[in-house]
Amino acid sequence: MYLEKLSLTNFKNYEDGRYVFGQEVNVLVGPNGSGKTNLLDAIYFLALSKSAFQSQDALSILHDASYFIIDGTFAEDARMVQITISLQRGQRKVLMADKKPYERISEHIGRFPVVLIAPNDTDLVREHSEERRHFFDGVFSQLDPNYLRDYLMYQQVLKQRNSLLKLFADQDRRNGNQVDDDLLDTYDEPLLDLGQKIHDRRQQFIQEFMPGFKAHYAYLSDGRETVDIQYESDVSNPDFASEFRHFRRRDTVLQRTTMGIHKDDYSFLIGDSSGQTVPLKKFGSQGQQKTFVIALKLAQFDQLRSGKGVKPILLLDDIFDKLDDRRISKLIQQMDEGAFGQLFITDARPERTRELLSKVKADVRFFEIAHA
Repeated sequence: MYLEKLSLTNFKNYEDGRYVFGQEVNVLVGPNGSGKTNLLDAIYFLALSKSAFQSQDALSILHDASYFIIDGTFAEDARMVQITISLQRGQRKVLMADKKPYERISEHIGRFPVVLIAPNDTDLVREHSEERRHFFDGVFSQLDPNYLRDYLMYQQVLKQRNSLLKLFADQDRRNGNQVDDDLLDTYDEPLLDLGQKIHDRRQQFIQEFMPGFKAHYAYLSDGRETVDIQYESDVSNPDFASEFRHFRRRDTVLQRTTMGIHKDDYSFLIGDSSGQTVPLKKFGSQGQQKTFVIALKLAQFDQLRSGKGVKPILLLDDIFDKLDDRRISKLIQQMDEGAFGQLFITDARPERTRELLSKVKADVRFFEIAHA
């Protein structure tokens, strides 16, 4: 599976852009701000129906334009498939395969697997639990349509329950206790059921994920330290359902659901000199944190390759500028050994990239990106 052609209209800083890519290594070079990362984001958007960097689709429309179109041709099972995403300001996004709209956008997720390694990935370590949940949910959703379906349904029920809690809180302030327990039951039951399913899948996924992740970290770090990931969830408590119902009054006062899988976290740990594991965020060096997240993404690549039966498209944004020579050589060695499928690499220093990739046996193509 690979992306053969890409056409952009009014996407970010691209008023009009057309590209034909190679099946192996594609290097996007140009000065900072020219649009290299935006081109990677267009590929990501085409594969996953959303931007890797913008939370709102409309923010990807070129300034002063009223719409954007991303059109690409993927090779899939020896046939070519045209995928088109368009968005008009104020309207819903349209996603089509061979000019036929999907009934649900979720049907597209995972069809063309993609992995992005970007400079801001260390936010997974430094920021709040939402960042880590978002990463793992993205991995799981590309692998398992049932997980994605349950996750989207959970979010919908959660939103409805929170709206009901706000309504009860408003009524409580005006008229005294107005909590309708029977009505809350109609939301709590599906929320608990879906939450348990999602919890069990997350727990299973992380167990399957860990061996590959640890192997990649050991490879990139020359086995200098141990690492671990611990999945943490309210739902792991056998008495979770009764506690969830017990805290209804607190939820009403706070006007939000305070317990559940939407509060889950993943603790990133690294071994210290005494052999104990400690939080990576607090005790890990910048180099260790970078190695940790790259190992995460490479383990994601392995999981998708195993689960989907194809090598995902791998997007490496400014990767050579963020790693030391030892880690760069490790990545290039993997490229040379054919570990990856189609790659896209951005770099503001083309001479450096040409030198680094000069001995790679794969077909390497360079693209000059010069948008203002």
